[in-house]
Amino acid sequence: MEQSKIRNIAIIAHVDHGKTTLVDELFKFGGMFRDNQKVAERLMDSNELERERGITITAKNGSFHYKDYRINIIDTPGHADFGGQVERVLKMADGALLLVDAQEGPMPQTFFVLKKALALALPIIVVINKIDKPAARPHWAVDQVFDLFVRLNAPDHILDFPVVYASGRDGYAIDNLDDEHKDLSPLCEHIIKRIPAPSGSGDDPLQVLVNSIDYSPYLGRLGIGKITGGHLNINKDIVVVMRDGSIKPARITKVFRFEINQKVAVDTACCGDIVAISGMDEVTVGCTYTDPLNVRPLPPMEIDPPTISMSFIPNDSPFAGREGQFVTSRHLADRLAKEIMADVALQVTPLGESMGFQVAGRGELHLSILIEKMRREGYEFQVTRPQVIFQEKNGKKLEPFEELTIDVDENYVGVVMEKLGQRKARIQTMDTGNGMARLIYFVPTRGLLGYRSEFLTDTRGMGVMNYVFHSYDNYVGEIRYRTRGAMVCMQTCKTVAYALFNLQDRGRLFLDPGVDVYEGQIVGEHCREGDLIVNPAKSKKLTNMRASGSDEAVILTPVQNMSLEDCIAYINEDELVEVTPANIRLRKRHLRKWGNG
Repeated sequence: MEQSKIRNIAIIAHVDHGKTTLVDELFKFGGMFRDNQKVAERLMDSNELERERGITITAKNGSFHYKDYRINIIDTPGHADFGGQVERVLKMADGALLLVDAQEGPMPQTFFVLKKALALALPIIVVINKIDKPAARPHWAVDQVFDLFVRLNAPDHILDFPVVYASGRDGYAIDNLDDEHKDLSPLCEHIIKRIPAPSGSGDDPLQVLVNSIDYSPYLGRLGIGKITGGHLNINKDIVVVMRDGSIKPARITKVFRFEINQKVAVDTACCGDIVAISGMDEVTVGCTYTDPLNVRPLPPMEIDPPTISMSFIPNDSPFAGREGQFVTSRHLADRLAKEIMADVALQVTPLGESMGFQVAGRGELHLSILIEKMRREGYEFQVTRPQVIFQEKNGKKLEPFEELTIDVDENYVGVVMEKLGQRKARIQTMDTGNGMARLIYFVPTRGLLGYRSEFLTDTRGMGVMNYVFHSYDNYVGEIRYRTRGAMVCMQTCKTVAYALFNLQDRGRLFLDPGVDVYEGQIVGEHCREGDLIVNPAKSKKLTNMRASGSDEAVILTPVQNMSLEDCIAYINEDELVEVTPANIRLRKRHLRKWGNG
């Protein structure tokens, strides 16, 4: 295909503003499916975790045809914790679609992803999505987007952005709100007219910057990137310039282009195409494929530093090795090394004093997704409480701060402000209307650790909170996270209903009857400060006498089911989360002092 007939666009937006759904509809509109073909919803969210959570975690590539053009689409994550993905894949795009919810307007992650696109001077088409919502206010949303561009110091030519109104769910786009609803052709016309064709020439030496990594069990590692110079064909001898500047020879064994969300093998690819390339197993994000006779490496992308770290250590509990397939420190090392090849926002360093690794990332969600992926792959290990990464400047200790936006019913504003005040948050603005309030805070990253579940409880599940990294600022002192102690098991045993019945008045329980536990494991939360040593296997004493009511059934209060994120947020410095494919357990770091209680 001619280079002038290719368009490379990234779709950027806040979480849940409809990126992946709109992509599905563009594929259908482009005639990429048969009329009788059954198509899964959110086709680009192919990962099991993405489908469960309804969010995009890793950037995806796809394409569709409109008239005689091929439009390559890059579907990006909306959550700031996966900002490393956004930064990388925007390098492959020649323009961006900025999706904004017609009711909510720009949100914190909209600010984040737009900032990255403007830094690369990408032309932007604004799509006001979900105009079919009953409470949609599209004109207001456009005004808010314009204000956001101004805040980000966008140049004048980008401030004059085109606007398209759309309903991704219903598969239509219109230029004006009073236009007749038909299909997505108005949006496709804007893409062809407003987004430039890829730059570069097929006569130049080969240049492909690897922006993401895929893996095939048959071909090994695949480098994905845009051809910015020259052309590619199979069996071609090339060199790969690594991130450290070293040069390694390679031969291209396969070249894939993206059709819908599938990879299709081709013999050759032209300048401007987005392709996946096999033939070099050591390739990482930031490497350059180039010509051996005219080596021209491209500069690797700059990545924002991580703000949160956790320790990943081998499991040493009494139940170690029972449920996992990969349990040793070497297994952990190999898996984490594989992860940092593809995720450049992740940093892994060995722990000096003991076996294990310090893993640093963008936020709690970034790290918990990695833990959940490893757990499902058969890994068994333990993690510590998340710690923020401090900096020092001019003798002062600095810590990361987030810009936190909260939308909540006015009835819950008081409790939210009280809790955030305890977490050292500083309110910036507060707007109210129609019974709802929007609060914007600057809050230390430490202050948000474990706050989401507490926030949802306080607002009866009706509040919405979003945050994005703001800056490093002065350390604000100690923050107290948990005011209550833990119920700690005194022996290895199996939990018994009678014992749990007697314990439920002492706090809230995390485990049901019939569960194997060990000395030092946490079985619940004490209702007071300080840890309580308990025996969850204490059974009813048998006697020859029968008292009235002694044989009544034991009635247990439903236990609190703790998700992985809940467990990570709950633990203190002296506690660990034990992660296995079958179970997630809370435990004390030191196990051998609880049996004498």
